[in-house]
Amino acid sequence: MDVHDYFAKKEWKFIKSFADKHQTPFLVVLLDIVKEKFLDLRKHLPYARIFYAVKANPATEIITLLDRLGSSFDVASVYELRKLLALGISPDSLSCGNTIKKKQDIEEFYKSGVRLFVTDSEMDLRNIAAAAPGAKVFVRVLTEGFSTADWPLSRKFGCQTEMALELFLLAKKCGLVPYGISFHVGSQQRDISVWNAALGKSRYIIDWLREEGIELECVNMGGGLPGDYIEKSQSIETYAEGISHYLEENFTEGMPEIIIEPGRYIVADAGIIVSEVVLSAKKSKTSLERWVFSDVGKFNGLMESLNEAIKYPIFCEAKGELEEVIIAGPTCDSMDTIYEDYKYEFPADLKPGDRLYWLSTGAYTASYCSVEFNGFPPLKTFYVWRKP
Repeated sequence: MDVHDYFAKKEWKFIKSFADKHQTPFLVVLLDIVKEKFLDLRKHLPYARIFYAVKANPATEIITLLDRLGSSFDVASVYELRKLLALGISPDSLSCGNTIKKKQDIEEFYKSGVRLFVTDSEMDLRNIAAAAPGAKVFVRVLTEGFSTADWPLSRKFGCQTEMALELFLLAKKCGLVPYGISFHVGSQQRDISVWNAALGKSRYIIDWLREEGIELECVNMGGGLPGDYIEKSQSIETYAEGISHYLEENFTEGMPEIIIEPGRYIVADAGIIVSEVVLSAKKSKTSLERWVFSDVGKFNGLMESLNEAIKYPIFCEAKGELEEVIIAGPTCDSMDTIYEDYKYEFPADLKPGDRLYWLSTGAYTASYCSVEFNGFPPLKTFYVWRKP
């Protein structure tokens, strides 16, 4: 993303006018962009049932908007479940997508009317069988390609193919409904071909189980579609074209039901964090490195900058000759260094109070904030429409 092109657009006038009314730091999420992203996804992947990943941004304004647009929801905990039910979201549109859950939580999902569960281990599967009899289950399999995902989801979630086959057989034996295969190619996945490998593995499992008398109905492709950060990714049209082609190649006789669980793609580009410079400093008179300290950091909104995994486009209002800087947050913790290896360029005469605009920050920012580290409150957030 070229941040200067972005702020040359008419949107800048709206954002600037809104930002000038509020003290930093804060996040503003443009709900019309959330709507556009969802509708674009439905347009380009019309055969897929969309389950928004609530964890990306669980704001009431986003959930109710997506519900009106016809979205279903990928739910990660009983706390998200309770929030959605309190908002009047139908349990028929919910899936329990976390493979790590307490037995009593499974029971609460089930009693609430949720019938879709994802698993990847025998113990969890047996808990589902005991607490949610007759429920439909997805088995999540491990996939390759994490080296091309900016925020990998390897190892902790999913199981190897051999175990997945055993879990499907056990699910049937325990009275559950073996419903489908689940996978996730890694968040902010920039290599479209990774979906092909995952779908090929899914096809193999489906064929093997058919010989055992089990007909799977669905493939849950999880998330992975990217937001618009500094590192380049393809358009949604290109992703959709590639994924659709891989589906047709792997399921020549007709596609199963397809589920996708986007979170980042729908909300990331809708958000802008507005912060200001606290200090600009060098560590010695002869130092070639200059530190810029912002009033937003890892613990109050920018956790995904951990290991510099997600690199947000940053626009600086101040003008002048540019130089490379190290960017850090405001807390009394050395871990709160945001970007040191990747060199951003800011004006050399940057002053306290100069504002920084962090683009594509609608996903995994406010919801990742610490509660009160160093006494800093969670990130203030505003949800607004630029147009009706």
